[in-house]
Amino acid sequence: MTKLSREITRCIVEEHGPREMLARLSDPWWFQAFGCVLGFDWHSSGVTTTVCGALKQALRGTEADLGLFVAGGKGKTSRRTPDDIAAYGERFSIGRDPAELIYASRMSAKVDNTAVQDGYQLYHHTFIFTRDGDWAVVQQGMNDENRMARRYHWLSDAMDSFVCEPHTGVCAQAPAQQMLNMVARESEAARQTTAALSNENPERLAREVERMQALTLPRHHEVLVAELRPESLKRIWLKSYERQPQDFQQLLEVRGVGPTAVRALALIAELIYGVAASVRDPAKFSFAHGGKDGYPYPVDRDTYDRSIEMLREAVNRARLGDREKLEALRRLAG
Repeated sequence: MTKLSREITRCIVEEHGPREMLARLSDPWWFQAFGCVLGFDWHSSGVTTTVCGALKQALRGTEADLGLFVAGGKGKTSRRTPDDIAAYGERFSIGRDPAELIYASRMSAKVDNTAVQDGYQLYHHTFIFTRDGDWAVVQQGMNDENRMARRYHWLSDAMDSFVCEPHTGVCAQAPAQQMLNMVARESEAARQTTAALSNENPERLAREVERMQALTLPRHHEVLVAELRPESLKRIWLKSYERQPQDFQQLLEVRGVGPTAVRALALIAELIYGVAASVRDPAKFSFAHGGKDGYPYPVDRDTYDRSIEMLREAVNRARLGDREKLEALRRLAG
């Protein structure tokens, strides 16, 4: 998988440049097809983590040549993403301040853990970027109740705002049972109101939570309100009160402001001002070499190896001026 992913990446970079690889990885349909070509069945739970892991290993040592860098990964590795980015910034000339890339990494994770509350906790975060500073994110969350995963795709070129429709795609097998989508376009008023509320005295906000818990609210709020703890929230809101965020994105930047604090502010905004946040769920192949689970047939290692060699030879020849094989591949794709 490492070898094949390297040669496919080399072909794409040779033909279209490193930004095109970012664009393709940010496309959930292309990413899924990429996983199938590497040997995964389309619904495999491991396709995201293993494809990203194979790609990270495949590009190790090729960064100077291809101009592509992969940071992060699964579990504890995901938390080392800022260190990975900073290390690349020290070794290579990056066209953007690594601090900006670290911010993009952290904010994309914060959005999908805090602003998009769909019941899926992030456990995988891969940040891919180019020498020019363009970036893409592929991250995944797990729902402990249904044991299903949900994948989130981001692309810097396709994003106007971190907090308004920032995704290129969100993949899921099942709709979210409860949803708070603070980055939906229709949540703009809710974002403005929650940011304004975060500047209020924490004592007042805590009293509003207590008042909500004494009321009978619409069905989709019952469990959410019951989970709120005014005293704990007061300590969190003290941080935002001291920071005085001017908009929703700045609110998310405040360390310690997580899903519960944002959810409570959204509920207060609805109760006091009648400004409701969106509950719209943002989530909306073929087998070239067989599947790792043997379906529809076991991986054909000989064919797999021939594919690697064919791609490797095509790229190597193209770099020497002979583009015949790459042109043949282009005609096949058309």
